[in-house]
Amino acid sequence: MSFEILGIGTVNPVHSIEQIEAATHAEALSCSAESTEQQRRLLPVLYRRAGVKTRHSVVLESSTNGEMARQSFYPPAESESDQGPTTSQRMQAYESNAASLAVSAVEAALQASQVAPGEITQLITVSCSGFSAPGFDIALVRELGLTADVARTHVGFMGCHGALNGLRIAKAFTDNDPQARVLVCAVELCSLHQQYGWCPDKIVANALFADGAAAVVGKQASGEVVDHWQLIASGSTIVPDSEEMMSWRIGNNGFEMTLSPRIPDLIHQNLRPWLKQWLLQQGMNIEDVGSWAIHPGGPRILSAVAETVGFEESLLSPSREVLARYGNMSSPTVLFILKKLKAEQARLPCVMLGFGPGLTIEAALINDCDLSQV
Repeated sequence: MSFEILGIGTVNPVHSIEQIEAATHAEALSCSAESTEQQRRLLPVLYRRAGVKTRHSVVLESSTNGEMARQSFYPPAESESDQGPTTSQRMQAYESNAASLAVSAVEAALQASQVAPGEITQLITVSCSGFSAPGFDIALVRELGLTADVARTHVGFMGCHGALNGLRIAKAFTDNDPQARVLVCAVELCSLHQQYGWCPDKIVANALFADGAAAVVGKQASGEVVDHWQLIASGSTIVPDSEEMMSWRIGNNGFEMTLSPRIPDLIHQNLRPWLKQWLLQQGMNIEDVGSWAIHPGGPRILSAVAETVGFEESLLSPSREVLARYGNMSSPTVLFILKKLKAEQARLPCVMLGFGPGLTIEAALINDCDLSQV
């Protein structure tokens, strides 16, 4: 059985920032009076290398008075000891902003799917950039008219592949109930975790991450070829001896990301053997894949995937374009890419890939029918 995707909705905060402007803002946070001239020259270089042109953020405001006037959440660093807002302050901002983005994304997904809010039987929420209880799941029930007895599940703190974990749960629900109508909603406000000080790992993360939300509505597929794309299978693996290569930890001043420069090499060494075996279990070879929705953790990660899997660079275009236009929004990002591929009528089957702390690899196989049922 497979999970038929009836509709996808995506949304971003209203205000956006160009990467060159973001680099100027970052200098005020990462470079204090004690910073060297070399550090000041390197920072915009790191921002240019991120592959991002524009990002959206909930901390941005409208202003004609320069970059720093566009936001008041992050005061400029006056010394190397400055760390910015506390985690409590950042979580208050998350609670104030996450629900409205979630509501907008779900409204778009429901409209695309032509499913009424009251028909939703299971609600799966996904987020790794904030916590609050009651959470935005309760806001979705209240604001959109989901039933009070909708079954709620939260995928928390799993990182950039969280939406793939959410889709796996959705498929499990619909596999066991042909009447189920499942809603998955991923919301991330990564810009609330801008880190102060001079640390190349943190600056790279600051240069990549952004805010966004995406939602999917689906049901058990009929087994026939339809216009809707379907989740056929999913897979997961943990790369050995890689626990410290990527981390996402709660600090006193926000959540702290570490990204080892070895990650592309680990992907290069480990992805293809596992992916080949997983696809064989689905009766496929790598060469059978028509399109790829690869989470853009960064330009080097995308290049490492293409090199080790062995497909043309042009197949990375959707992932690179989403990264450039929106930045790395963590878990919603692969759904932005999937929506783009669907709109462009990309070739099927499609493989979705995401990477997260562990180092973990998550995959999903998308097609217009489950060939094992034909």
